[in-house]
Amino acid sequence: MNATAGQADVKSLADRFGIEPGMVVMEMGYDDDVDEDLRDTLIDRCGELVDEDTDEVVDAVLLWWREGDGDLVETLIDALGPLTDNGVVWLLTPKAGREGHVEPSDINESAPTAGLQQTSTVNAGKDWTAARLVVPRNARAKQR
Repeated sequence: MNATAGQADVKSLADRFGIEPGMVVMEMGYDDDVDEDLRDTLIDRCGELVDEDTDEVVDAVLLWWREGDGDLVETLIDALGPLTDNGVVWLLTPKAGREGHVEPSDINESAPTAGLQQTSTVNAGKDWTAARLVVPRNARAKQR
């Protein structure tokens, strides 16, 4: 693969994440194993990523999560705190066979417990998979 094809793949990934200029994106779980190309692409699209201590309301959460990082349900609930009504949580986990891989069944059990629903999965780089999690529409209506 040549560099421009790789860059096109990364740009389309920003589109698949639904990140638009001006959006506020919070990042949680950053460590030295994250996909820097993905981060750079999202930063190019929306500006800087805010950290989990932000007081801002956010449009999306980029949550890097590995097996052994703690309680996924609690972390997902924390991610919901600053999220807009129509916001999305992108749960990034290492792919199968990579250190820190999280079983899909763990996500399938944790997301609904935290009040979220998985809508899709995206290949987010050579080592990461991203699950798109949202608050179900019927739950949003009840919150109002």
